[in-house]
Amino acid sequence: MSVVMKTGWTFFVALRFLLGRAKEGGRYLRGAAAGIALSLVPIIVTLIVADGMIQGITDRFIELGTGHLQVYDFSGEHELDTLVPRIEKIEGVRGVWYERQGLGVIAGPDGRRGATIRSVDPSFWTDAGSAAYLTSLAGSSYPQTDQEVVLGQSLAGEIGAAVGDTVRIMTIRNIEGRPVPRITAFTVAGIVSSGYRELDALWCISSRGGGDRALGETTGRPYLIVKIDDPYRKAGIFSMDLQRMLGPGCVVYTWGDLHQAQYRSYESTRQLLIFIMALIVIVAAVNVSSATSMLALERQRDIAVLKAAGAGPGETGAVFVLASLLTGLTGAVSGIGLGLFLGININPIIHGLERILSFFSTLFRGAEVKILDPGYYLENIPVIVDWPAVLLIGLFTVLCAIAASWIPARRAGKLRPLDLFRKNQ
Repeated sequence: MSVVMKTGWTFFVALRFLLGRAKEGGRYLRGAAAGIALSLVPIIVTLIVADGMIQGITDRFIELGTGHLQVYDFSGEHELDTLVPRIEKIEGVRGVWYERQGLGVIAGPDGRRGATIRSVDPSFWTDAGSAAYLTSLAGSSYPQTDQEVVLGQSLAGEIGAAVGDTVRIMTIRNIEGRPVPRITAFTVAGIVSSGYRELDALWCISSRGGGDRALGETTGRPYLIVKIDDPYRKAGIFSMDLQRMLGPGCVVYTWGDLHQAQYRSYESTRQLLIFIMALIVIVAAVNVSSATSMLALERQRDIAVLKAAGAGPGETGAVFVLASLLTGLTGAVSGIGLGLFLGININPIIHGLERILSFFSTLFRGAEVKILDPGYYLENIPVIVDWPAVLLIGLFTVLCAIAASWIPARRAGKLRPLDLFRKNQ
């Protein structure tokens, strides 16, 4: 009971220190809390935006590009088409598609450039996951015949191709050990966009028969694209199950294996941004130390009264530690709350700023302003809140505030009441 009572009065005094009048030192703790709150806003917004960008880009890559899993037959013992019904029967599999992919040079009315030729069944593009991220800008979303191709927006723009134009694809085939160019003409049936420039700049989509025309028999390697219900948590398990079912002749890769370098790059960039922001939080938390020192100077009379009433050095120091804890907690809750509000509403905020800046830019320069260039970034950032990380950031902030106040709190606890009374006479 005595411990509870002691904790109760120290907490009450600490709360009075935080909420007290400005001239009695409360302004120091409230100022430190405001500094902590302001330092937390950018780290929370950065966390939400970084996670949203990574998630949005990754979703496009795995839904429109590699799929969740890829199955290769390096032994030549299997016909990949015969494996499709077996894989489709597995619980949790959304779909399986045969694809053949190769590299070539595509020439249009205004130029030529390298492209990735994707020969895949049209039903891949009508899958719910693909349709969620694929936008048809003109014409069809996929080729209707073997004489047609669909181009990514950036690729079509670079070669000056529009729907109805004729483009020529040059690939290399081996004849008696010699490379021989192969040129195949196609009609552009449509122009599509994934919402991400890196994908749109490469894709030349053909039907399976069209891919056979362009790539021949020796160019490009066929594989199966597999989509499952939960690619982020179950891809590894499905990979091992498929590997056991198909045997050693086949190799199964997860989307994480295929995008390992890229995903690590995104993750390292995210961690670096958070680390830089964390340094700002540490600096703000260190201000609690100076605030506690100034508070001890302002409240020397109160310290003397507490000492005279029987408070020991530990209890007196605990008052200042608790005051710092409340300061850190107040700053953390306020900063995280404001950061979450801004992060969750980041898309309307960015679009609103773009409209305001474009208004003034149009007046003086005649050009619109894009904060996030849709050619290189996502036009709309998915809102992803990593709650464990948010809670960890809040806990880290409070602990920094407590640690920063430890030394001035101990000094306050060691002050002698008689000396304090003499100074304040």
